[in-house]
Amino acid sequence: MEIRGERECRNCGTRWRYYDTGSVACPSCGSHVSVGVDERTRHTDTPVELDLSAARRTAEESGVAAAADAVDAEVREFLSRRGFVDAGDLLPLDDTYLAAAELRHVADVVDRRGRVDEDEELYLLSLLTGADRGERPDPDAVPASLAAPRNVGYAGAVLDYRSEVVTHTRDEEAGPARQTLGRVADRAKRVQALDGDAGVAETEALVAATRAVRDALTGDEAALARADERLDALD
Repeated sequence: MEIRGERECRNCGTRWRYYDTGSVACPSCGSHVSVGVDERTRHTDTPVELDLSAARRTAEESGVAAAADAVDAEVREFLSRRGFVDAGDLLPLDDTYLAAAELRHVADVVDRRGRVDEDEELYLLSLLTGADRGERPDPDAVPASLAAPRNVGYAGAVLDYRSEVVTHTRDEEAGPARQTLGRVADRAKRVQALDGDAGVAETEALVAATRAVRDALTGDEAALARADERLDALD
């Protein structure tokens, strides 16, 4: 959506940035009556923190299988409020978003099973420990039994990102970048259709290509070629 994010309170005159607070209430007096003092700018991101501390406590007290159920609401709320355009600037596809998207699907698999083996337990713990710190497990750390939910999570994340890029850019300015993201989307939809039955290297390549497209859109002239090379290697 396009908003006037620089606000001035009609009641007390305080100025604040909706982009930073995500609130229409004046931070000084609480009034909801304000006026925008800048031009309308596309903005989809909302200030929100991923907080997995409660899930970590559950894991310590009752085991990681119990924590899998506790994590669902927190992760869903985080993903639903995050966006990739901040006051007109295209944000990167960051590791916190990717880890949260993966955690949602990994936790669902573990919750439905009700049990985990040692490798799965260690992996889920690494997600619970690192996701809200902007850390995600390396591809070679993924147990074979959890590769599918990771792949589904990453496929969904790159599709979310591609959707915002398409809305944020115009054909005449970003045609080649949007074409490359179209290739990413085709691959990601295939991963989803297969319920994640793909190599983790494939979805890692989709993430890398998506990030390279963002680099291209923000001024890196060589980035689009890198993205296409990553995708060509999957053919």
